Amino acid sequence: MGCASTSEMERAAREAGQSELLDQYAADYPTGPHDKPQSMCPAFGSLRVGLRMRRVATVLSGSACCVYGLTFVSHFYGARRSVGYVPFNSETLVTGKLFEDIRDAVHAQADPEKYDAIVVTNLCVPTASGVPLRLLPDEINGVRIVGIDVPGFGIPTHAEAKDVLAGAMLNYARQEIEAGPVAAPEAGMSDRPTVSLLGEMFPADPVMIGAMLAPMGLAAGPVVPCREWRELYSALDCGAVAAIHPFYTAAVREFQAAGRPVIGSAPVGLDGTADWLAAIGDAFASSADAVAASQNAFLPAIKGALAGARIEGTITLSGYEGSELLVARLLIESGAQVPYVGTACAASPWSAADREWLEARGVKVKFRASLEDDLAAMEGVKPDLAIGTTPVVQKAKELGVPSLYFTNLISARPLMGPAGAGSLQQVVNAAMGNRDRMASMKAFFEGVGTGDTAGVWEGAPNLRPDFRAAHQKKLDKQARAAKAAEMI
Repeated sequence: MGCASTSEMERAAREAGQSELLDQYAADYPTGPHDKPQSMCPAFGSLRVGLRMRRVATVLSGSACCVYGLTFVSHFYGARRSVGYVPFNSETLVTGKLFEDIRDAVHAQADPEKYDAIVVTNLCVPTASGVPLRLLPDEINGVRIVGIDVPGFGIPTHAEAKDVLAGAMLNYARQEIEAGPVAAPEAGMSDRPTVSLLGEMFPADPVMIGAMLAPMGLAAGPVVPCREWRELYSALDCGAVAAIHPFYTAAVREFQAAGRPVIGSAPVGLDGTADWLAAIGDAFASSADAVAASQNAFLPAIKGALAGARIEGTITLSGYEGSELLVARLLIESGAQVPYVGTACAASPWSAADREWLEARGVKVKFRASLEDDLAAMEGVKPDLAIGTTPVVQKAKELGVPSLYFTNLISARPLMGPAGAGSLQQVVNAAMGNRDRMASMKAFFEGVGTGDTAGVWEGAPNLRPDFRAAHQKKLDKQARAAKAAEMI
């Protein structure tokens, strides 16, 4: 039982009474051609959200190897606090003692002087075994208890695992609001109607969005996932929600339950900004003059930034962040040819406008794209630059194609408004300028480290074609026997 045993774990989870949970995940995060994640463990997404929140503790329940890997990568990405862990063995798992251990651990950690909330996360094995986090108390000593299941056999990507926790927290906060008055955020309340922003962004982007909303008498609200619990109240107290990242299905459900309209796409590039500001104006019933004031204040600056930061070349783009379509729009308006965009996330109503805009310009948009899809596009197009995940970048370098890792080098730049219009030009053009160097390196190392020369050798490798031939005969015989069994 492990990450590769998704079908067995799902069967076990349903037998343990988790069918409702898995059916909800299947509806929220429909899978594609691949039935399991092709990136890191999905629970990394929800873990990262919890670790970024002030006064929120995180407790994991899962196999020791899984917890080790998750805590390692969380600290690699800058976590500065401990991660709680409730270990188990076969006996505690099957007798129910694991749930008791989790409950005891939460009680021991629930200190209102330190924490506003504790997030308890079931990984694959506890979820498959039906460990009932729903039976944990809602609060202990005034500390909120949020239990979630984030199994690799139910959540396709770690990006969507962020939505699992964000949605669970919004649900809890919405019930608190419905029950009575709640605390105001430490930063205070805006004196203008706000637009909550859904999806993690470069820190300058919410500031730029706020500047673009100001001429309409609006303000940018909190970014969900939030950085502190009180921000959840402010997020729900908005006039509308901007689904900057369109895969937050559970979070959108909570906003809609609170009666908030949701707007797709984002203020990216010239066309995207004009359309998005108009959609915001419609949601708030703003006057045509107010919308025009905002557009006139920023569209000329965006147009000028795009004209001064041209990108010449063909680019294939893929990733699992959820913002791939937005980046592709910006690249195209900057002059690049982008024949293919792949995203590991599923299609949603909030990405429809971006898909239509891209397809109208001849772009092949692939939702729930597999690694094989992304590699085939890159190898078939042979672009001047491949932007993608780690394995795509690795393969591109093997082929001598310049490449950039989407998460570290593209997501770490502003995308919105005038600041975003010229942000990609320098890094993209610099990478495309490395083609000759990549070709020289490929020629120099041609044939090294592949096939029979893989590994470290002193002299020539000891080849035994006779062994290979004998082994191939065995494989052929097994294949014929299997075929004959199928016919019977």
